[in-house]
Amino acid sequence: MKEDILTKIPDIDYREVALAVNAQEFEKVIVSRRSVRVYTDEVVPEAVIKKALHHATLAPNSSNLQSWKFVWVNSKEAKKTCVRACLGQSAARTASDLIIVLADTKGWRKVQSQMIKQLESQDAPRGALSYYKKIVPLAYSQGPLGLKGLLKKIVIFFRGFKKPTPRGPTSQNDMKVWANKSAALACENLMLSLRAQGYDSCPMEGFDEKLVLKLVGKTQSTEGLNVCMIISAGKRAENGIYGPQIRMDSSQFISKI
Repeated sequence: MKEDILTKIPDIDYREVALAVNAQEFEKVIVSRRSVRVYTDEVVPEAVIKKALHHATLAPNSSNLQSWKFVWVNSKEAKKTCVRACLGQSAARTASDLIIVLADTKGWRKVQSQMIKQLESQDAPRGALSYYKKIVPLAYSQGPLGLKGLLKKIVIFFRGFKKPTPRGPTSQNDMKVWANKSAALACENLMLSLRAQGYDSCPMEGFDEKLVLKLVGKTQSTEGLNVCMIISAGKRAENGIYGPQIRMDSSQFISKI
């Protein structure tokens, strides 16, 4: 009998109790996180950056395929190059550290294999194994020259007339969107972690991606990678924020159906 791996609640013994949290302290972290443009000369402790990067990897992500990479720019030479790629903006130039966050469209195969081994070692439900062995490659593989993705797009088009159907990813561009979604979630974890530890950050999109990937390419392959954002980290200077936070009325963006 075919097992429904998406809607059937698995019969497992595992239980995990949620940790107690302080809502007021979390509120402080949320409201005090700002995009800081100027930092002091204080060096962020290595332990703080490492913890923030660890927290980034705990972010939710699509199918737990962890489609992200983080490059910690710490050396003077690498930072100089990265600042230039960031157009010399003060948020990069005055930062103690820079973190390049990359969306990885190719790494899912390696993580898929690791997930299968992990699940097999845990005697996981058949549905979970089936998902990673069958659904994951079907969903994310685009095939040579994107031909498999094109075929999927045609099949999805007609299947969608009969039942609710996921519409992608069916191209390399779709894979970029897919990977960037998860990478962006990790970015928020990283920035909130820095704030919770008493430091600040600024997510930057203004950069020369070609130069950034050239820098990354000095130590690793950049195949399938694109730059999601670059996050600066440091201690907030007195003039580090250029003005009060501006947000439009939330009713403009939030609706209920």
